[in-house]
Amino acid sequence: MEMPKFLLADNSECEEAFVLHTEYPRFLINIHTDEVEWYDELDEEDGEEEIQNQVNDLIEKAFDFFENEIEAYDEEEEE
Repeated sequence: MEMPKFLLADNSECEEAFVLHTEYPRFLINIHTDEVEWYDELDEEDGEEEIQNQVNDLIEKAFDFFENEIEAYDEEEEE
């Protein structure tokens, strides 16, 4: 089975939404608070600046994924 790179996650007991990144470095981001829970250690051999650039890029992609999924859901609701 091929695992998607991003997954939406939510829980009916809370009003928050999350995006799970399933590839290295794996993380869960709370869309409403921007809190990130990391599940992998970041490879420090890449250098701090390179790691920060990668992290920023992945987090931006997670937010883009969330927005695209919500837009697609809203379009389905309108049909």
